[in-house]
Amino acid sequence: MTRSTSISTTRLDRFIGRLRCSRWLLCGFAAVLAGFASAQDGKELVSLINAYRDAPQSCDGKRMGNVGPLAPDPALGSIEPGSGRPLAAALKESGYLAAQARDIRISGPATPQEAMAFMRKRYCQILLSSRNTDIGASREGNSWRIVLARPVLSRDLGDWREAGREVLRLTNAARAESRTCGDQQFGAAPELRWNAQLAAAALAHSLDMARRNYFRHRGKDGSQVGDRARHQGYAWRRIGENIATGQGSAESVMSAWLSSPQHCVNIMQPGFTEMGAAYAVNPGSDTTIYWTQVFGTPR
Repeated sequence: MTRSTSISTTRLDRFIGRLRCSRWLLCGFAAVLAGFASAQDGKELVSLINAYRDAPQSCDGKRMGNVGPLAPDPALGSIEPGSGRPLAAALKESGYLAAQARDIRISGPATPQEAMAFMRKRYCQILLSSRNTDIGASREGNSWRIVLARPVLSRDLGDWREAGREVLRLTNAARAESRTCGDQQFGAAPELRWNAQLAAAALAHSLDMARRNYFRHRGKDGSQVGDRARHQGYAWRRIGENIATGQGSAESVMSAWLSSPQHCVNIMQPGFTEMGAAYAVNPGSDTTIYWTQVFGTPR
């Protein structure tokens, strides 16, 4: 009897052990799902912020123009909303070397759309600041933390031709895979070729923005990208342009463009066959570095 009881107890213990293990596995799986959902919500909020920055806005009674997209940065996105650490300490811990940084902490919104609607009313100045170039967004329950920052320039940036060629490489890597840009789906697109005339047009616009301290597609002389390409001798059938400011590397500027629906569409456009890109630096300007990427299809 004792042996029988002992055997039954052992079997019961094993069953309970398996049940506990299953419970832990289920809890662990639920935690993984929750973490994935939070990461997706952060990614969606970044996309909404970039769409907001891509269009002229009214902020605190003032009309503001396009300020360009922000580059999603994993280090900034890893700073948790529940962390009580000051931003400077959190940035240092994450390994992000910032020239400047701001964060927004909000509680209550249940979706990225609700969080965006709230921030548009309360934090439009921070969201639309041209001094920020990178972004990270994280969520814990209904608490959100959005970190906007600008890094120091990369030490291995190279000259404008090297950086432009790197932008081309990254662009072709992006075009090699299907991609969703906002609500538009694109299949893989053919590789782009480097074109020196388009690169010269890109450099001219970057230099002009840097020297004159402005950021927009229309040049101070009234020119648009098509005019600048023709001025360099490029006879085009199709033309397009992406611009950005503040990003300290080719990787960072490409991340910004790909996370912005309008810029992403240009990158994935199958009708373009050639490209040129360049940057220009002016430490005395508002955002230090200015990028231009020009796409074209010749006649």
